[in-house]
Amino acid sequence: MTLVMLCGVIVAWLVAQAVGPGVFRDHMERASHERGSVAAHAVEAFVSASAVTLAAALTAAVATSVLTGLLVSRRVASALRNMATVATQVSAGRFDVRAEPPGIGSEFDDLAGAINAMAERLGRNDAMRRRLMADIAHELRTPVATISGYLDALDDGVEVLSPATTEVLRAQASRLTRLTDDLGAVMRAESGTMALDLVPVDPHELIEVCAESVRTRYEQAAVALVTHVRPGTPWIMADRDRVGQVLANLVDNALRHTPAGGTVRLTAESHAAVVRFAVADTGEGIEAEHLPYVFERFYRVDVARDRGHGGSGIGLAIVRALVLAHGGTVSVVSPGAGRGTTFVVDLPARPAGPRWHPFSLAP
Repeated sequence: MTLVMLCGVIVAWLVAQAVGPGVFRDHMERASHERGSVAAHAVEAFVSASAVTLAAALTAAVATSVLTGLLVSRRVASALRNMATVATQVSAGRFDVRAEPPGIGSEFDDLAGAINAMAERLGRNDAMRRRLMADIAHELRTPVATISGYLDALDDGVEVLSPATTEVLRAQASRLTRLTDDLGAVMRAESGTMALDLVPVDPHELIEVCAESVRTRYEQAAVALVTHVRPGTPWIMADRDRVGQVLANLVDNALRHTPAGGTVRLTAESHAAVVRFAVADTGEGIEAEHLPYVFERFYRVDVARDRGHGGSGIGLAIVRALVLAHGGTVSVVSPGAGRGTTFVVDLPARPAGPRWHPFSLAP
């Protein structure tokens, strides 16, 4: 609207400058040959010139304003049509299309950027959904096929129900149960329906219990597990079992990706207003492009390798969900492939002083 008005004013001024003086001069030249006072002729010339100038200027201004308005509206409409086309294609499943910034204002460029970000996010979610379905099918296929095979063998008399057979069936059933439990834990934590039993917890106790629970498996894998809690580390308000599950998932993940002879360090220390837990390994490491997605459900840096390691693919998703439920943060850093990985969990430290109340940190 400002552009249209400005164009109209400029054109009106230009036309007035071009028409007015000429009309006035012509009228005065004609009046010089006629009778009458100079003042009367001047007034008549002024009125006549003003009328002609105003009519010409307004006509030109209106025409210019209409033309400018049409051009601007057509450009805006074209930009909106293009972005609407892209949005329609995205809604139809074409997540690779992008909207070009029209360059007619920051608002339109921001809208195009938002549409592109939405398309990219939806494309990534769609890829994750496809991978999720494929991985769930894979995770279910092996135990179901094993159980079905053994049951068929028992029916045909090829196999007898021995303790070894029972152990295999029990292990496969446990695998299915663990998968469903993990999926349920993620859904409850992410939806906010998981109840947390918040109590004062000593980080040293959490570290020691976690280390003791995995000590045998680490020894069998010939991987060293080193624990350290810096003196003076404050307690935290947390659900002991859930934070224990977080640490257990992280040290299990580190063990799967650390070869024999490697080392995993499980530490805790005070850091500003939080207690920082860290699990650092000397294992396979993670390339930079994978780091933003390692906490996504069923995201696998190396599909074949991770399946071979026996992970369900949602252990780190559980970690993130449980940490966020406690009001904390979790992150991962890695210098690259073959150079180890460090997972960092920050949980709020227990408030000190006589005003602290155990319900002050309830979720």
